[in-house]
Amino acid sequence: MNPIAIADLKKIVEQYVAGYPDNTGEPDIWRTPLVATTTADERFEQLRQMAANDHAMPWDLLPSAATVVVIFIPFKKSLAVENRPGDVPSRQWGLAYESTNRLINTLCVHLKGHLETQGFETALTPATHNFDRIRLVSRWSHKHLGYMAGLGRFGVNAQFITPAGCAGRLGSLVTSAEYGNNPLVHEEELCLYKKGQECLACVKRCPVDAVSVTGIDRKRCWERLNHNLHSSEQLKGLSDSTHVCGKCQVLVPCSLKIPRKSSSTDRVKSPE
Repeated sequence: MNPIAIADLKKIVEQYVAGYPDNTGEPDIWRTPLVATTTADERFEQLRQMAANDHAMPWDLLPSAATVVVIFIPFKKSLAVENRPGDVPSRQWGLAYESTNRLINTLCVHLKGHLETQGFETALTPATHNFDRIRLVSRWSHKHLGYMAGLGRFGVNAQFITPAGCAGRLGSLVTSAEYGNNPLVHEEELCLYKKGQECLACVKRCPVDAVSVTGIDRKRCWERLNHNLHSSEQLKGLSDSTHVCGKCQVLVPCSLKIPRKSSSTDRVKSPE
């Protein structure tokens, strides 16, 4: 049995996201989602070196796994603009984290229904809450799955740059339907600095110097996320899992698109 065409799968995702605010009363904060797929094969063993040594494999979630589907739901510019000022994330940024997780989880259930109606098995994972807070790694990293699927590439700040930028959230599912490889990105790097150009805007934007040319200090970043949740008035009353900041994602050259040249307002000279 053949699954619905990849173009139709993408259309289902786009229509669900477009109608979600009206159907649920959630704020209209999202742009058009992106979808990439990749064959579930031995290449995924790389994730045990790239992400975590006990990273789950697609067949751990679903023995009949044939494809991993990865989805990126980008935020609208207005949300990024609101989160730009100051060192503490805006309340709307925290609420967007929560509402986008709900969106991703229900979207994946929606896709699961479509695929199972056609006779295909599907396994889901939550948009968040699969994070090891001791080792500060994920055993099912949506970002690394997105990398494998060609949905985007990593920036200096460990954020995931897609054709719609890095300001947004990722979700994924595993299915027995065979979609093969449908990448959106073919370039080796999308980050300006990694391509040898001047930028490092994300380094400049981090309020606690957790981002540097060598990457991200996960411990320092995690401490900041906890501080934001438990000590800021802006995030008071939000879920205990709402660990947010986003300062290195908003209004930098890669926020909303693939950067092609450094921003004159956020450029930081690369070190010699």
